[in-house]
Amino acid sequence: MSFTDKTLICADCQVEFTFSAAEQEFYSKKGFTNEPKRCSACRAAKKQRLGSETGQRQMFPAVCAQCGRETQVPFEPRTGRPVYCSDCYSLNKPAAD
Repeated sequence: MSFTDKTLICADCQVEFTFSAAEQEFYSKKGFTNEPKRCSACRAAKKQRLGSETGQRQMFPAVCAQCGRETQVPFEPRTGRPVYCSDCYSLNKPAAD
């Protein structure tokens, strides 16, 4: 399949940007079907806002409902809902149908 550079309009800043042939080939190899909606600057800004650039999530302290071990989870625990450490979660997670 032959790819050629395309000019797209950023959904955030409305500036034209180039979706290069190399990027299109990369998207194709990854199985992505949608074209990018944001220019690289706006994509980077969004990642920074979401905290994805560092690859770190906010973690919350919790006590495992099964073994009582202190752990950290990537969501804020709610009262009345069990929270499990990763080991106990692996034992209790629902089976995939």
